[in-house]
Amino acid sequence: MSKEKIVQGFLTGERALYMKRDMEIYDSIFTDGESPLKECENIDIYDSMFQWKYPLWYCKHIHVNQCTWWDMARAGVWYTDDISVVDALIEAPKNFRRCDGVTLKNVQFTNAQETFWHCKNVEMEQVTAKGDYFAMNCENLKLNDFKLVGNYSFDGVKNMEIHRATLLSRDAFWNTENVTVYDSMISGEYLGWNSKNLTLVNCTVESLQGMCYINNLRMINCKLLNTTLAFEYSTVEADISSGIRSVMNPSGGTITAESIGELILDKDKINPDLTKITVRGAQ
Repeated sequence: MSKEKIVQGFLTGERALYMKRDMEIYDSIFTDGESPLKECENIDIYDSMFQWKYPLWYCKHIHVNQCTWWDMARAGVWYTDDISVVDALIEAPKNFRRCDGVTLKNVQFTNAQETFWHCKNVEMEQVTAKGDYFAMNCENLKLNDFKLVGNYSFDGVKNMEIHRATLLSRDAFWNTENVTVYDSMISGEYLGWNSKNLTLVNCTVESLQGMCYINNLRMINCKLLNTTLAFEYSTVEADISSGIRSVMNPSGGTITAESIGELILDKDKINPDLTKITVRGAQ
């Protein structure tokens, strides 16, 4: 069955294409009207622009290629399942909420404030984002070649794998569960607090009072640059290929590093015998 086509459309008014099915849209502009594609299904959109609020809500099976969300296209994709977005520029904040099945490739979020909340089954490749509170309370994520400038990222996330990321993010990975990060650079204060099963592999970390209050932290061949007051009240298995400026009151496990500038072990707060600490430079 062939799909209905719109070419060079200029779509205005609220719910301009409400509940449409099986359509292809090319070189079109959605403007001056909320929720133009609400409750649509099986829609392919190419080389088009979203200029107003709530363009894709309660939709299913959506493919978007080489499109732009303008600043006023905020809260753009909510309650939508099975959506892929390729080669897109998204200026609008508060995008992607409570979606299931999201694939992004080569997407730039210039204002990612409060974006990707409560989403499931998400894959991102070559995505860059700037904004606070990115990806709160999401589940089942896989990110490759990801860049973020924004604080409080990934709060409450469960089951996530990240490869080759650069994160400039204070309070990243708070309250997370089952997160593994490979070959990445993370800079930000208070990294990973209150998380469970956080694993960092071949990562470079710069943090003030990072990796604290963690149940089962694993660090494999990681560097800690300018990192102070690390591991407080965490159970940790850490193999650090650099020095650590200071370590404070780990709850248990093993820590191996090239050097430790200051080691703080308060016997009235933790049992120092539960943590084995090895300094390679002292051997």
